[in-house]
Amino acid sequence: MQTTLNDRLAERLKQIRTSRGWSLEVLAEKSSVSRSTLSRIENAEVSPTAETLGSLSSVYQMSISQLLAPIETPFTPLVRRAEQSQWRDAENGFARRIVSPPSGGLAAEVVQCELAANQRISYSVPSVPGHEHHLVLLSGILAVTISDETRVLEAGDCLRYQLYGPSRFQTGDQPASYLIVLV
Repeated sequence: MQTTLNDRLAERLKQIRTSRGWSLEVLAEKSSVSRSTLSRIENAEVSPTAETLGSLSSVYQMSISQLLAPIETPFTPLVRRAEQSQWRDAENGFARRIVSPPSGGLAAEVVQCELAANQRISYSVPSVPGHEHHLVLLSGILAVTISDETRVLEAGDCLRYQLYGPSRFQTGDQPASYLIVLV
């Protein structure tokens, strides 16, 4: 039987939780995600939303890419597009592809994101406080709110910021495609 991406993600999230010695109840309390939702995610019955992954990454003090990363493999400097890890949140019209070759030992990584038209993704806290981001908008228009300040980006614009508080990414009547370089 072939395991799906959702199965691998479920197992990864369960491994992280159990490695910390946390029950589902403890994780639910820390993340503000219901115990039943966490259980369904860990049993691969549902795929987590972007907001849920954001909450979990914050609780675990890991970037979302680290949550989505496979079990550490030897560093390979080239990863072909077909081999790049991709995750989708169909409920919110969001897709995230890790462009950089996986490596726990290197600091920067590049993530390509697609957000459908008329969508909003919100994160209440950053996964890693002070994490530096460089967001380059490839197409569309994207309103990015960091803490309480909103900036509207157009294709070609680059926004550099550090996350300490809430963030929100919102599209209007057209989808947005962007790269985030995480340092």
